[in-house]
Amino acid sequence: MQTTSETLPAAGLARPTLPLPVWEFVGMIAAMMALNALAIDTMLPALHEIAQSYSLQSENDQQLVIFAYVLGFGAPQLIFGPVSDSVGRKKIVMSCVLAYTITGFACMFATSFTMLLATRFLQGIAASGIRVIAVSVVRDLMGGRAMARLMSLVMTVFMVVPILAPSIGQGVMLFAPWQWTFGVLGIAGILMMVWIGLRLPETLPAEDRPPLNFLGSFRAYKQVIMTRVTLGYMCASGVIFGALFSYVASSEQVFRDVFDKPDTFVLWFAGIAGALSVANFMNSRIVERIGMRRVSHTVLLGFIVLAIVNTLAMMYFGEKLIIFYPLFALTFACFGLIGANFSALAMEPLGRIAGTGSAAYGFMTTTVASFFGWMVASRFDGSVVPILEGYIGLGLACLAIVLFTERGKLFGSRDDP
Repeated sequence: MQTTSETLPAAGLARPTLPLPVWEFVGMIAAMMALNALAIDTMLPALHEIAQSYSLQSENDQQLVIFAYVLGFGAPQLIFGPVSDSVGRKKIVMSCVLAYTITGFACMFATSFTMLLATRFLQGIAASGIRVIAVSVVRDLMGGRAMARLMSLVMTVFMVVPILAPSIGQGVMLFAPWQWTFGVLGIAGILMMVWIGLRLPETLPAEDRPPLNFLGSFRAYKQVIMTRVTLGYMCASGVIFGALFSYVASSEQVFRDVFDKPDTFVLWFAGIAGALSVANFMNSRIVERIGMRRVSHTVLLGFIVLAIVNTLAMMYFGEKLIIFYPLFALTFACFGLIGANFSALAMEPLGRIAGTGSAAYGFMTTTVASFFGWMVASRFDGSVVPILEGYIGLGLACLAIVLFTERGKLFGSRDDP
């Protein structure tokens, strides 16, 4: 395997050798994951026009453009994981990026809303393989707090896309019809194929690959399910990420219908994404000193408190943007201090079946999370209160799962399984 002397510092831990310079490795993994965010966020400014173009009966139906993609994104990861563990990472990711590119262009030519949703579902399947490989490549090379720190750096870079993607979509619509918000995805896929093809080596040596068979896959998933820490943090992530999906799906409606800010929606959305990016960077600076459990457990409690405070403020002072926005930005920033740590805690015990573990974790944080997200977002009735009440419920459910996983003890410094 190609190596470089550049490493990711990890205080008190082994210093993992990366196959690329650190800056490029972080950028590449972030870009692979960003294809998913691009496929969700670029067309947010176009959802209202899509609804009008297809004469949708209910405005909430426009959310299906997001949820059809996420539905396709979830379950196939359970297949891509074991396959990539057996045949290697690079072949799978190249095939998936190609499929992502083709379906991105295909969305442009959908002649009905049903066809658009079907094509989005297929694109989600392609993106699911890219996501599995992105996390698996990192786990191939490192684990523990070093992995949590690198993933936080990845997420910091990755969050540039949710900040910029709606602006890209709105910019495209100034010069072209809404269909080109999907064409952007095809162009991004082409660029990603070139970068991966030229620069990313195979990270899973042939001697470390288990044979691909049903029994082997069953055993690998059984190991994932039987590992208490892995299963617990996967389930907790599946619940709390429902809050993230509910916001993404309903955000355009919230800023247009509740706060009457349709023309500046991309700026308000970028501010929320920026808060999340800052939190991810903060996590990369503190997690090795404080520990994944202490950081994520503390912030989870903060998430619940902030959601409660915002809900009460909206009920008693009215739905004023000057009150809602800073509280909601802080609430959303909590994902930056929860997501990377929950992911690292779940993946840490899995070793050579990282692909299978990544697939199972991805299933929980997409398919399961999108179900909870749809339950919350579909309650939107022209008020943000139902959304915030959903946040409280999801936060409390996540806390209950973490308490069960940790046998009633929070804030532990122990970051080994």
